[in-house]
Amino acid sequence: MQQPELVDCQLMVADNIATLMFTRHDVRNALTGTAIADDIVAVVNWVNCQSSIAVLILTGEGSAFSAGGNIKDMADRAGDFAGDVETLEQRYRQGIQRIPKALYRCEVPVIAAVNGPAIGAGFDIANMCDIRIASEKAKFGETFINLGIIPGDGGAWFMQRLIGYQQAAHLTFTGKVINAEEAKELGVVLSVVPEQQLQATAFSLAKEMADKPTHALRMSKRLMQMAQRTELNDFLDICATFQGICHNNPEHINAVKTLMDKLAKSS
Repeated sequence: MQQPELVDCQLMVADNIATLMFTRHDVRNALTGTAIADDIVAVVNWVNCQSSIAVLILTGEGSAFSAGGNIKDMADRAGDFAGDVETLEQRYRQGIQRIPKALYRCEVPVIAAVNGPAIGAGFDIANMCDIRIASEKAKFGETFINLGIIPGDGGAWFMQRLIGYQQAAHLTFTGKVINAEEAKELGVVLSVVPEQQLQATAFSLAKEMADKPTHALRMSKRLMQMAQRTELNDFLDICATFQGICHNNPEHINAVKTLMDKLAKSS
């Protein structure tokens, strides 16, 4: 399967790691009025079909990670924000809501390298990823309430699973914007690094994962998600089946042999 043709993003692949960069810095990588949502969905579909890809990194070009919705279009009731209730409902379902569905079914770990402000739906996209690394210049805000709207992209579902109901409620109900260090304290981001080190740090973390057996990495991602919605006894049954598959996969045999050889050399 060939790499997808993208409109408002750039896809780079190196060392079994795919990096998707939002390239609409002219509108601060807004998710409405651009093709970024289409590009994200296309890349996830492609990654899921590429057994060689181990990790996906999302990042933004320019000063912002993503400003979320286009405020000018909201003010003008234009573009994605034009129409009656039924029209807007269908547009959300067939538009921006494809992003959480795509990222949730992405079969590889997804790292958000948050280079700048991640606001509204931009914040939610970061929360849809498995891990977030933030630049010192990053800011985060669940700012929908400030505009008299709600997180129509499903952000409320993801955030409370990430940082707990109380902290998620605080950010959602106040529309407060927090800086990178505050986000780290809340558990939104794993680490905060200088701007010039962000991409290298995210890639280094991705490489650490990509160097592991890829099939087991993908299965581990599936298990992590299943654990959130499955009763323990059922989950253990799934684990037993997955483990049986892993034990019969050549990458397991090779990994054990590599470890044995390493132990033999160190003894």
